[in-house]
Amino acid sequence: MRITAGRLKGRPLLAPKGLNVRPTSDKVRQAIFNVLEHRDFGEEFALKNARVIDLFAGTGVLGIEALSRGAAFAYFIDNAVEERATLRRNVEAMNLTGTTKIWRRDASELGRNINPAFDLAFLDPPYRKNLLAPALDSLHAGGWLHPHAIVVTEAAKGEDIPTTDQYQILDQRRYGETHITFLRPIQTDRA
Repeated sequence: MRITAGRLKGRPLLAPKGLNVRPTSDKVRQAIFNVLEHRDFGEEFALKNARVIDLFAGTGVLGIEALSRGAAFAYFIDNAVEERATLRRNVEAMNLTGTTKIWRRDASELGRNINPAFDLAFLDPPYRKNLLAPALDSLHAGGWLHPHAIVVTEAAKGEDIPTTDQYQILDQRRYGETHITFLRPIQTDRA
């Protein structure tokens, strides 16, 4: 597994042994970033200088790829000890400690955001465990996203993509067994 483009192109990443982590393949990652860099999501969104949040981060491949392609900061969230250790080694190997933060947290219980809001969110939970909807709800309820943010979800082919009144579906793509959805938060008046 390697970074596919940008200033870190070709650099290898570690992945934990075993079946607990399923990093996004190079082909799917290239397709995701092709959409992010070339589809018109409106003037408000740009990958360059974006603040990125990577839920279910695992190896950190999506957030690190975003940093390689010009994002300014990546906030990695994962609840598993081994995955966070691998992620920390990947961040250190890429000399990204100053532009990243790793947080142990359940993605479905993020709580209130105390950071500046994020421009781009990646959600790549373990397949077929019904984790996507609670994580999307947590992101929205906690105020983690800018109004112009793009949310990229990854799910298994045939897995239900949660429908919600909190997000607008902008685009959907299938790559083999992987279903990618691009969303934007719908802003509601908060009393």
